[in-house]
Amino acid sequence: MSRWFKRVALLITITLALGACSRMGLAYRNLDVIIPWTLSDYLDMNGEQKGWFNERLKEHLSWHCTTQLPGYLDWLDRLQVMVETNQVTDDALKARTLEAKQAIAQTAKEITPSAIELLQGLDDQQVAEMNDAFAKDQRKRQEEYLKPSLDQQIKDRGERMDKRLNDWLGPLSASQQQRVTAWSKALGDQNQQWIANRVHWQKQFSAAVAQRQSPEFPQRIEMLLVNRESLWTPAYRQAYANTEAQARGLLVDLMAESTPDQRQRLLRKIEGVRKDFNDLKCLKAVKQG
Repeated sequence: MSRWFKRVALLITITLALGACSRMGLAYRNLDVIIPWTLSDYLDMNGEQKGWFNERLKEHLSWHCTTQLPGYLDWLDRLQVMVETNQVTDDALKARTLEAKQAIAQTAKEITPSAIELLQGLDDQQVAEMNDAFAKDQRKRQEEYLKPSLDQQIKDRGERMDKRLNDWLGPLSASQQQRVTAWSKALGDQNQQWIANRVHWQKQFSAAVAQRQSPEFPQRIEMLLVNRESLWTPAYRQAYANTEAQARGLLVDLMAESTPDQRQRLLRKIEGVRKDFNDLKCLKAVKQG
């Protein structure tokens, strides 16, 4: 995974205020992670499937770079202006979050036909292996995020956020660290709702793939990959709304307390992401054209 992908994924993650609760990100070489599951994590493709997939991925990457990346640069500009003018407000974060979600949904919609075609070509053994991988994923996440006591979950969540923020803002002040702790406490048992919803989604996905030759399969997969929010459990829908609201509040408060050095560090990080985008050959070709 490229260095710039990790940086952009983290930038989007922080802006979306999802912390460790989601893998949403903007990918390029690993475009398949734009959807909530990674093909290589769950499917053991044969040689023919890998060859077909790689060719499709090249086409999607070309589309992504030429049609989507210019919009990401505009998005970074708006983010930069927010920081420069000290206008990191709840409304502004809502707007940036909505724009990022729309970009992710557009890319997910673009690559969904390829995902459908690949899934329709799976044999029964591959489907069984995919379901086993889902079960393994569930056990791993339950072990990491649910087995610890609630107090430990809150502590771990705060430490993960503190580490991310240190990378983007530099060392936090004592009051900023206290605000991160308060944010983590406010999320409570969010881990429980997140993982329960993930299991709920995986079960629906497995049930759809089991009927992969049915006429309704393409529509069902598009719903699962592009319109997945419509399939959330009621408990997770409520928890997710709270997660976003709490994290917007956290970012607004942290930036209100930020020092000039912290803001300059954040601006340098944003500029670094912009430079990584601009250095891509495909984007240069678009600009020259």
